[in-house]
Amino acid sequence: MANQSNLIADNIEEYLKQHENKGLLRLLTCGSVDDGKSTLIGRLLYDSKMIFEDQLAAIEQDSKKVGTQGGEVDLALLVDGLQSEREQGITIDVAYRYFSTDRRKFIIADTPGHEQYTRNMATGASTADLAIILIDARHGVQTQTKRHSYIVNLLGIRHIVVAVNKMDLVGFSEERFEEIKEEYLKFSKELGIVEPIFVPISALNGDNVVNATRQTPWYKGMALMELFDTIDISEKYEDDAFRFPVQWVNRPHLNFRGFTGTLASGSIKVGDEITALPSLKSSKIKQIIPPAVFPAGNAQADRQALETIDEAFAPMAVTLTMEDEIDISRGDMIVHSSTIPEVSANLEVMVVWMDESSLLLQKEYLVKRATSVISGKFEKVNHRVNVNTLEKEEAETLGLNDIASCKLSLTRAIALDKYSDIKGTGSFIVIDKYTNATVGAGMIIGTYKQSSDEHTGRDYSEAERELNAYIRKHFPEWECKDINEQ
Repeated sequence: MANQSNLIADNIEEYLKQHENKGLLRLLTCGSVDDGKSTLIGRLLYDSKMIFEDQLAAIEQDSKKVGTQGGEVDLALLVDGLQSEREQGITIDVAYRYFSTDRRKFIIADTPGHEQYTRNMATGASTADLAIILIDARHGVQTQTKRHSYIVNLLGIRHIVVAVNKMDLVGFSEERFEEIKEEYLKFSKELGIVEPIFVPISALNGDNVVNATRQTPWYKGMALMELFDTIDISEKYEDDAFRFPVQWVNRPHLNFRGFTGTLASGSIKVGDEITALPSLKSSKIKQIIPPAVFPAGNAQADRQALETIDEAFAPMAVTLTMEDEIDISRGDMIVHSSTIPEVSANLEVMVVWMDESSLLLQKEYLVKRATSVISGKFEKVNHRVNVNTLEKEEAETLGLNDIASCKLSLTRAIALDKYSDIKGTGSFIVIDKYTNATVGAGMIIGTYKQSSDEHTGRDYSEAERELNAYIRKHFPEWECKDINEQ
């Protein structure tokens, strides 16, 4: 850390250049109430020398007012900025903090442990690369520990670090640490969590947070900061199928028409053959343009002024132009013609309900997936998950923080992927049409055939049959089946 401070003082330009080229790791802290999530983040910032002197002075003054640490600095106040959070000693909203080491940049999200704010935790988890699940060494695995672990696993976070906190209050007992480890492994194995990493820590005192401690000679692993610096989180987005949800039709003047958005997965090159969904119109990529200011001159000047690249990878934001004039609108999806995804309006989904008002079957909600917003209805709750036992329970509706498998019917078919395959095109949020509140978040796990007694008066089968006929004709090796034959 001293190297960074010296470089900032001596050569700010060199520091900024190095900082720009560092990898980014998004961290999430979760667990039950009062497990020490905010204190851990405060300790990471404090021991990493990432707190300005005026910030530290303000926290020292606030710590005396609050009095939670008997006159000592309460590092949790670095994160718990809301007055109500400080008064109650709990985290309510998701708080993001930024810091860096010589190797990486970090964005760390402090999420609420209280059951009432589970929806906020799910929001913070949606973009995380690694989850830190804190467990109070005195209390062991709690209900919220299980609920948060289930959501973390559901959202596909592959890297999980279980930090057994407040080890100082149990005498840094190896026996207690192993008890908690065994208890968590028994539960996580049923979830399918693979190889979680366990670290005994004291966030309050800094043991095994940034630096290793002599208090746990029986622990042979890394301190948390060393783990964060070295863990491999690389994901090869470019190896996935190309998916480009169109966010905006870029038409600055009559001589230019491009399609702007962010690659959800895969890669694209100039000359690649693409298909626009749901229209099934095909063309080839003419230009790939990185973010730029588009001139308002004539066509020849535009060609000279626009910077272009030959290839783009996820998650780059670019503008694509086509060799042919085909109709593409916001909410459509551009894909490689060789990897056309399934198209359906009937989705099997997992939903985390995030609103005080219950989910109502047959009520019309707005479903926002990538750049498209479509009306839809929940036809059925297949089962609700009991996060304590992982049992599947029957349910007719969902309440706040419930997690369930459901059938979701949209008013029109969309090109889709399973969430386990591509997150960007396999996830969505549910919005109340009248209050505009986000009431749920979901993951697509498949499609279903709509039976006659479930029919809502809208016929999607013709579009689906047309698409599958096209796939059979041009790509017979895919062995796709018509929706009515499945």
